[in-house]
Order: sequence, then structure tokens, then C-alpha cells
Amino acid sequence: MSGAAEPFPWDEVLHLALSRLRWSPDALWRATPRELALALAPPARTALERPGLDVLMRMFPDR
Repeated sequence: MSGAAEPFPWDEVLHLALSRLRWSPDALWRATPRELALALAPPARTALERPGLDVLMRMFPDR
């Protein structure tokens, strides 16, 4: 193990923030590392399935 740190992947971060997230450059530079990590991370939850939708529809019916 050399102990040398890997360089930060600026090219990848810029590409993802500007294209996938559609952030402006200003929004990217104002974001904290945590905000950027959360924005790029996969969703923590799975999609809503039919039983959950049925519960919500009963709780909040269209009027």
C-alpha cells in the first residue's frame, strides 16, 4: 500500500452534476459534499407498490 490518495474525480462529478442532475455550475459549487452525494446516490426506497397506493387512496380520496 503506497498511502497515496486517489485524486478527486472532478471530471465525473462535473459531468454528472451538469448533465444528469441538470444543476447549474453555481448550484454545483454551492452544494456541500453531502448534498452532492445524496443527489447522486440511488433512491433509498423502492417504488410504491399497489397495496401502498391503495392505502393512500383510501386515506386521501379524490373529491
